[in-house]
Amino acid sequence: MTAIKQRPGWQPLRLREQREARGLSLESARDQLRQIAERADLRVAANLQTFWGHENGTVYPDPHYRRAYCLMYRASEPDLGFRLPLPGEHVAQVAAVPVPRPATPPAATETAAVTISNGLDQVTDASQDRDSAAGDVLKDRVVNAGRGRALTDGTNKPVLVLVGGYAGSGKTEFARFLGDVSGWAFLDKDSLTRRLVEKLLVSLGGSQHDRHTDLYLNEVRPLEYKCLMDTANDNIDCGISTILAAPFITELNDPAWLERLTNRCKSKGAEVAAIWVRCDIDSMREYIEFRDAPRDEWKLEHWEDYTRGINTESSPPSVHLTIDNRQGAAISIADQTREALRKILG
Repeated sequence: MTAIKQRPGWQPLRLREQREARGLSLESARDQLRQIAERADLRVAANLQTFWGHENGTVYPDPHYRRAYCLMYRASEPDLGFRLPLPGEHVAQVAAVPVPRPATPPAATETAAVTISNGLDQVTDASQDRDSAAGDVLKDRVVNAGRGRALTDGTNKPVLVLVGGYAGSGKTEFARFLGDVSGWAFLDKDSLTRRLVEKLLVSLGGSQHDRHTDLYLNEVRPLEYKCLMDTANDNIDCGISTILAAPFITELNDPAWLERLTNRCKSKGAEVAAIWVRCDIDSMREYIEFRDAPRDEWKLEHWEDYTRGINTESSPPSVHLTIDNRQGAAISIADQTREALRKILG
C-alpha cells in the first residue's frame, strides 16, 4: 500500500459510486477484485480494511490495485478517480467493445482483431513517432498475428521486436501484452540473465545489485545484452518471431547499432522493429518502489542523480513506435484489452 499523499485528480468517492452502481457489497466487490487479480497475475491482498481505505481516501491504491480495479469496473484510471486524464487520453474505449453472445469463431476472431487494434491505437504517442510507416506496419502485424496467433500477414517473415524504456516505465508489462495477443516468443532480459549477472558481479569483486558502476557498465552489461541477443537470434533462425524486453537505452540512441542489427536480421529473412515505452518520472518511481527490487536501491537512494540523465520528453531516434504510458495509461488499456479478448475468445 502506498501512503496517503496529494494526488492530482484523486477522487476516492468514484470507487464507491462504481461499486454501488453495480449493487455490490464491500465483501462481494472484494471477492471479485481478488478473482480478477489472480487471473491477471496481480499482487492484490484485497482485504476489507484496504478496500475500505481506497473508497474513503485514506489509502491510495498501489499500481496492481489500480490495474485490478480498472479491470473489475471496466474503466480507465481517470474514470475511477485515481488521476487526471492525460491530454487527449481515450477513456473506456476498449471496455466498451461489444462481446457477441454467442459468437461464431470467425466473428469472434474479427472482433478480437478490432479490440487489439483499438488498444494499440489508444496507447500510441503520435507526437513521438520516428518512423510512422514502420510503426503502422508493426501494429498491423500484431493485429494479424492476434487473429490466428501465427504469422498470417502473407510475408512469412519472423520479426524481432525490441521493447525499451527506463526502469519502471512499464516496458516489460507492455512486451508481455504483445506476446499475449500475438503468440510471439517473449524474452525478458532480467529473467534471462539476472542470476548469472549477480554471480558474475560478485566474482569480479562487486555487489550483486550493482547496475551503475563502471564494473557493471563496462564488464558485465555488454555480456548481459549479448546473451539476450544470442537467444533472440536462435529464435529468429528457427523462424520464430520474438519480443525482447530490456532498457535498450544505449542501443536505441545509436542508429548505427539498430542498422547493424537490422542488416543481420534481413540476411536471415527477418525484420526488426523497435518500441519505446514512454513514462513520467513520478510513475516510474512509484513502480520502482512498489516492486521493491534490490537492484533498484541505488536508483532510489540517488534519485536526483539518476533522473538527471533521463529524457521523458522524446523517444530515442531509432524507434518505430512510441507507447505513451505516462500515469500508467497504456498498461491499463493493455489490461482491459486482455480482459476483452478473454470474453470474446473464451
